[in-house]
Amino acid sequence: MRYSQFMLPTLKEDPAEAEVISHKLMYRAGMIRKLAAGIYSYLPLGLRVIQKVERIIREEMNRAGAQEVLLPCIQPAELWMETQRWEEYGKDLLRMKDRHDRDCCFGPTHEEVITDIARREIRSYRQMPLNLYQIQTKFRDEIRPRFGLMRGREFIMKDAYSFDADEAGLEKSYQEMYKAYRRIFTRCGFTFKVVEAETGLIGGTASHEFMVLAQTGEETIVSCQSCDYAANIQKAEAKRTRPRAKGPGKTPNPLKKVETPDMKTVADVTKFLKVRPRDLVKTLIFETDQGVAAALIRGDREINQTKLGTHLGCEDVKLASDDVVLGATGASKGFAGPVGLSVKIIADYSIEPMVDFVTGANEQDAHYINVNLGRDVKVDQFADLQMVREGDLCPRCGKSLSFFRGIEVGHIFKLGTKYSKALKATYLDENGREREIVMGCYGIGVGRTAAAAIEQYHDEDGIIWPMPIAPFQAIVVPVNNKIAALMKTAEGIYRLLSSNGVEVLLDDRDSTPGVKFKDADLIGIPLRLTIGEKNLKKGLVEIRRRKNGETTLIEKDKVTETVSALIHEEMEASLQG
Repeated sequence: MRYSQFMLPTLKEDPAEAEVISHKLMYRAGMIRKLAAGIYSYLPLGLRVIQKVERIIREEMNRAGAQEVLLPCIQPAELWMETQRWEEYGKDLLRMKDRHDRDCCFGPTHEEVITDIARREIRSYRQMPLNLYQIQTKFRDEIRPRFGLMRGREFIMKDAYSFDADEAGLEKSYQEMYKAYRRIFTRCGFTFKVVEAETGLIGGTASHEFMVLAQTGEETIVSCQSCDYAANIQKAEAKRTRPRAKGPGKTPNPLKKVETPDMKTVADVTKFLKVRPRDLVKTLIFETDQGVAAALIRGDREINQTKLGTHLGCEDVKLASDDVVLGATGASKGFAGPVGLSVKIIADYSIEPMVDFVTGANEQDAHYINVNLGRDVKVDQFADLQMVREGDLCPRCGKSLSFFRGIEVGHIFKLGTKYSKALKATYLDENGREREIVMGCYGIGVGRTAAAAIEQYHDEDGIIWPMPIAPFQAIVVPVNNKIAALMKTAEGIYRLLSSNGVEVLLDDRDSTPGVKFKDADLIGIPLRLTIGEKNLKKGLVEIRRRKNGETTLIEKDKVTETVSALIHEEMEASLQG
């Protein structure tokens, strides 16, 4: 491809609205252009990267035995009503009516559609296992679309769905997708981690996220450096440790109410009472879709609201309003406590061994000291409710946990029978009995994957594409278009590389060398072949590797051999991870 004929509108300045590096560089490199909030057009350079990612996905999905389909993006409301997600999905679901006044939506995901196909087509256990996938445009009406392709409203997604006769079959399908995903992101050239994750609105019994490591990542990854344990911050657990009691076998002290005028915070109360924050128990009141509940957490820890919702089996969990707190406890926020509380109480495991601790007294400007479980407080359930902190101990091996930043590019779920039960997708087993199909689902954000590559691989000059997903593998740059010998050599090398299967861009613009070099660095092509007058007189061409700036002079006649070898080397390196 010739630069002069290629639509590649690079920019010198960052767009004003761009916050993250991938958004800035994709815009400046002429890969995308904004149409509306969270909606982008892919220009030729951007589309080439998207197609590279899609090709890797297709190859690995097909290798794993999945079959490609293409499902409608417009979905009838009736299907979503059968699974009760028409209301549950909320305002993220783009709803519309057709000319006959029938409710429809623009699909944010395709569990309902694919399960409808399964219930119509799968009749026998002999038709399974089955895995169907598509690469399709989705739409989720994000309230605050931002970060370019990282959090858009319209996006390209690969979604796959497995169908099995039982949980054992699902486990096998899930592991096949797990391995396929590892191959996909390894082939894309990423450094990534696979982490345990919550299932969220998709539902199911278990899930894993595939996270590209990047300092600019939105997600916090909790990982053990001594074993393979890793989870996102919402799912992460720590080894349960018993805090030191005030004395083994000591008889608890009598419960006592003390005045704490206008002291609502842990810091204020513990300083006034001369105790450690870990000797205080916070009582947090929540509104859930099962009613009002109280959660107990140690004063030196933060509660993980997602864990609480998962434990309760609630999708809607939020801190209670002032009025609800007052109604449940008789006091304002900051003075709530578990003594005499009539709502359901769930306590973090760290509370279980505590004695003589401090809590709110459910009375304005008052706290209790010497509170004890059993005698003073009846806990309905214990659970892991705390947010993990860096330095906590790994739940598997007991070594220290570390935090990383990451970008979710893939997510796999064990759905079980959530959708097959709701949509009555059944089959006949070997004994002729009707059973519900067991499902899994597996997603990859295609555009997000391209953006994540930029977040992981860039420098102050621009993008540094991994070879497997680079829009071009090499760029030929003659430094002066007015010198006929340079242009002739550049044209010859361009044709030779093209004929040998190298994806090459010829910068044939009548621009200065500085402009050409800056654009080559900005768009991130892995290999730059510079045709300069002094070197050409010696029969030499300069090759520069974008990823490390390493330059080499080679004989003109060995360009194809050298370029092919470098491409092979970088492709092989990506396969090694």
